[in-house]
Amino acid sequence: MKKQVGLMLMIILALTFVLSACGSKSHDNTNNSNKGGNEGAASPGTSGATSKLKIGMATDVGGVNDKSFNQSAWEALKKVTADTGAETKYLESKGDADMEPNLKAFVSEKYDLTWGIGFLFTDAMTKVATENPNSKFALIDAEVDLPNVESVSFAENEGSFLVGVVAGLMTKTNKIGFVGGMEIPVIKKFEAGFKAGVEAVNPEAAKSMKINYVGDFSKPDLGKQAAATMYDAGVDIIFHASGASGNGVFNEAKSRKDAGKDVWVIGVDKDQSLEFGDEITLTSMMKGVETAVYKVSTDLINGTWQGGKVVTLGLKDNGVGLPETSTKNVPADVLAKVEEYKQKIISGEITVPVK
Repeated sequence: MKKQVGLMLMIILALTFVLSACGSKSHDNTNNSNKGGNEGAASPGTSGATSKLKIGMATDVGGVNDKSFNQSAWEALKKVTADTGAETKYLESKGDADMEPNLKAFVSEKYDLTWGIGFLFTDAMTKVATENPNSKFALIDAEVDLPNVESVSFAENEGSFLVGVVAGLMTKTNKIGFVGGMEIPVIKKFEAGFKAGVEAVNPEAAKSMKINYVGDFSKPDLGKQAAATMYDAGVDIIFHASGASGNGVFNEAKSRKDAGKDVWVIGVDKDQSLEFGDEITLTSMMKGVETAVYKVSTDLINGTWQGGKVVTLGLKDNGVGLPETSTKNVPADVLAKVEEYKQKIISGEITVPVK
């Protein structure tokens, strides 16, 4: 009897050991999706050290799907995940008050690199980076002079000059408009470059240019209203630099186009003809936000990231410019003139104003 009890105990202990071993089996639960309801990043493409790196991004106002600035940056980070396996995540900033908390959230979660997307992050980035000297940060469209921040800006004025040349040569009414988001230095660079480009080829149109700052990057209704006012005044080409507010400019142009009016929009940051159609998008002033975010992020992964560095990308770096799809609506002779001015800017023969 004692032998049977002993045998049973041995069997029970053996089963307990097996079940315990199964229950504690190791699993790779690396989370590459965004938390808090945000759109998730792609699954890791590789394993190893890079899959442990975490890169976060706090958006500018306008949302991650603004079809412009924020979206370009997020697409870059999704590509980083696909190519390297690094974990990426974004937090949306609805306004200035969200920017500092969003940066701090990534720091508290031990992210290896935290992006601030946009000029409005300057103060928040300065404060958070100063308080967290062992954390790494990167900033688009502004400069923070700290050893743990890499700043990337663009010569928006140079690219805007080129689309100004297009608008000045192609307007039929000699009336051209500019719709800006907020009246801040980076957007003033768009305006200044655009007006200078128009003036170079059509001084009369430059003198009468309509300019409207809607005061927000996330209000398509304000963009639509601004565009309607301009089109009613005879403007036939509008260049917008207003983030998601510019979606309203496109919507107004489409309704006018559908009604038989010959009006156009010049897009910004991305090739916006791919989103809104080339029937209303004359061309776009592209910024290499996606390229810059991808490069700086992969520099971190490759061990070549440089804190305290300031990079400015212009025409000579292909950091700004027109998309290849411009050939659909812009005649060859106009594009030739654009190339002529581009080379003059690169050579230094023309210095484009910034304000």
